[in-house]
Amino acid sequence: LALLAGVPVEYGLYTAIVPVIIAALFGSSHHLVSGPATPIAIVVFATIAPLAVPGSEKYISLVLTLTLAVGLFQVALGLARLGALVNFISHTVIVGFTAGAAILIVTSQLKHIFGIWLPNNEPFLATWGLVAEMAPEWNLYTIATTLTTMASALLFGRYLPRWPNLLLAMVIGTALGLLFGGEANHIHLVGALPSTLPPLSLLDFSFETWQQITSGALAIAILGLLEAVSIARSITNQSHQRHDANQEFIGQGLSNIVGSFFSSYASSGSFTRSGLNYRAGAKTPLAAVFSALFIAVILLTMAPLAAYLPVSAVAGILLLVAWKMIDFRNIMVILKASRSDTAVFLTTFIATLLVDLTFAIYVGVMLSLVLDMIRISHPS
Repeated sequence: LALLAGVPVEYGLYTAIVPVIIAALFGSSHHLVSGPATPIAIVVFATIAPLAVPGSEKYISLVLTLTLAVGLFQVALGLARLGALVNFISHTVIVGFTAGAAILIVTSQLKHIFGIWLPNNEPFLATWGLVAEMAPEWNLYTIATTLTTMASALLFGRYLPRWPNLLLAMVIGTALGLLFGGEANHIHLVGALPSTLPPLSLLDFSFETWQQITSGALAIAILGLLEAVSIARSITNQSHQRHDANQEFIGQGLSNIVGSFFSSYASSGSFTRSGLNYRAGAKTPLAAVFSALFIAVILLTMAPLAAYLPVSAVAGILLLVAWKMIDFRNIMVILKASRSDTAVFLTTFIATLLVDLTFAIYVGVMLSLVLDMIRISHPS
């Protein structure tokens, strides 16, 4: 997911360590697992890409500074006890945004799948048009690597559900990339990762920078809180644990504040990891803490192996992630439930695809609040 945020891969691992521990210790839910989140990564990229070249030292500094700003907003909202506001923002906003973000993720990976050069920050329709125009230049080796990785993940998930299907699929994708000759046939590799714990960050505290990132930081803060609280509540309905939205706001905010000083970009709750945590029998937040510590051990011991991992194999995994982000069942329920929910979903979805992502979040949230106020003002 770090690639979606425009930062080197190791920053995704850093984000799966420090923020996870802080959110688990200071949040409200016993089962919520925080860390890298796909929708958040997409908005981080959209916010910072116009300000610096993705992957550059300045870009990374701005991303980490943005993370600090996100955390400060979240803690402020928690201290102001505004957790109840989440009740008035429809979950439809998240469903619409994540569906749109899924399509943007697929679009962002087209250059890796087809092995072609595409300009950054192009509208998604223009990007698809360029891909079609460059069909004669498609790299069959990268396409084969992507499709094989995806097929492997699906087969392992279907027939060996208890096995780490995504990890095994990437191993197969790596083997295929080596068989095809790797860089000799323009199969770009991720490259070796540094075997170090999250290093201290160098943030940018200039007034100009904070003026540029404030709007995006607030949007990411709201999106992150909506996602985290929604996940925590869905698990609470099964675990019957008491949930405090204000404390969750503070926990998420502290995780981003502390994480920003340890090379972690903006994070939020993960439905997949939280669900696995609950189904595995976790009883306390220490389960999430130990999962982060295990990732640290893996980072110290296995990071150099990423040198042989094809970027096209990673793209295949991200395509599966994007597919799972589209909640078809909930979308059908929304479309059948009411006109107002349908309006919120379609507005957020279309805005995510066609306009600035930060603005899309604001549009969805404001429309949801307005429609709720209209309902309240006209009781039956």
